[in-house]
Amino acid sequence: MAQNSKKRRTTLQDIADQVGITKMTVSRYMRDPNSVAEKTREKIAAVIEEIGYIENRAPAMLSKSSSRAIGILLPSLSNQIFASFVQGIETVTKANGYETLIAHFSYDELEEESKIASLLAYQVDGLILTESHHTNRTLQMIKAADVPVVETMELPEQPIDMAVGLDHREASYQVTKQIMAAGKRTIAYFGARLDTRTRLRMEGYDRAVTEAGITPFHVLTEEHSSFSMADDLLDRALADKPELDAVFCTNDDIAIGVLMSAQRRGIKVPEQLSVVGYNALDIGTMVTPRLTSVDTPRFEIGVKSAELLIARLKGEEIESDRVDMGYHITKGESI
Repeated sequence: MAQNSKKRRTTLQDIADQVGITKMTVSRYMRDPNSVAEKTREKIAAVIEEIGYIENRAPAMLSKSSSRAIGILLPSLSNQIFASFVQGIETVTKANGYETLIAHFSYDELEEESKIASLLAYQVDGLILTESHHTNRTLQMIKAADVPVVETMELPEQPIDMAVGLDHREASYQVTKQIMAAGKRTIAYFGARLDTRTRLRMEGYDRAVTEAGITPFHVLTEEHSSFSMADDLLDRALADKPELDAVFCTNDDIAIGVLMSAQRRGIKVPEQLSVVGYNALDIGTMVTPRLTSVDTPRFEIGVKSAELLIARLKGEEIESDRVDMGYHITKGESI
């Protein structure tokens, strides 16, 4: 009868036996290679490379209640803005000897709750979150775990612990005023997902147009954003307001889609229709006309978030637990 067999994982004892030393010496090498003699160090390294040893950190995590790992919660894996954010985090965590564990929650509070529970079960030393609204159980778990937390990408009035982000309301307010300064009066706000940041941007837009005596005009979808969905949003907007002369989009994916859809329809941008995006993706610099967008410092937000977290883990003083990283509006050609 055939039997299912699983290959045994290589252990520290296996390395010790091949080198001819004690398991304790190998363990000491794994913690600090310079703590063993140079010749022994070279032999251990050679065996590790030969057998492809993978360190098992679970015992250390259980004994020390520490993983030397930081948990990162991302709402989307398809949205490229989070790539530079994570890169910023890892420039700091790597330099300080920390690993990162990434979980994805699809803009769903209950899914975020589940993923945070899993990360805390792995004894992560801290959490970097990308949403500011959480379930009561999530808040209770974080409190019980007593780990430092940074909420990022926005600036909640009362963060769980620390926050690093930017003022989306103000950024949207200012860019909408630029649209109106160009003489545009029938301005739509295109939003997707309807997550917290989409709503904050909509509030900034609403404030700007209302101050100018213009009625807010929202064209929204709960679907995730994409270039192609913009065609449907523009269809809906033009059906309701044929005189539409400007669109402010919650992100560049939609804005690029609107620009392309307008060009297919023979609508001139920006002469007949201004188009503005958010996040200033690189593709916006390559389209014609060049897209005007709100440039958000995702890499820098990642760096600062990790710096605050690690400073807290080291017991160091931090200047502020709520850091506004700012924004700027790109000098595009689409307004």
